[in-house]
Amino acid sequence: MPEKKTIAKARTAKRQGKSPSTQAGAFVHEEIEHIREGKHGARSAKQAIAIGLSKARRAGVKLPPPPKSASKRTRQGAKRDSARAGKATHPSPSRSRAAKQALADEPRSSASTAALSRQARAAAKRRPARARKAAARKAARTRARHEES
Repeated sequence: MPEKKTIAKARTAKRQGKSPSTQAGAFVHEEIEHIREGKHGARSAKQAIAIGLSKARRAGVKLPPPPKSASKRTRQGAKRDSARAGKATHPSPSRSRAAKQALADEPRSSASTAALSRQARAAAKRRPARARKAAARKAARTRARHEES
């Protein structure tokens, strides 16, 4: 169950007209914080992000399932999470315990700055040069705007 402040951040982002991925960012950030404070671990930075996105979908963020390049299982899981939005169904206690125990045994280093940086760079490399260039331009514009104020 996401924290109330996380849901509030996502709602604020939605009210401001931000994209679903920005709204989901609050949930991903919460998950990274959980790993850093030792609540549980993750096999990789990618898994930490995936858990956050799953929580976002279940909380009602209208995130589309990943594109065709993702595995069928991943896409089906994303659809299932979106369908569960607003429904408070809980897994059986034994299943919940097993999932928590599995994550508790995973390393905490997957949420380190270096690991997240590696993941971001790898994800960026998979995008076309055009998209990377557009993102860099937008970042430069944002920086210029922040320097003004």
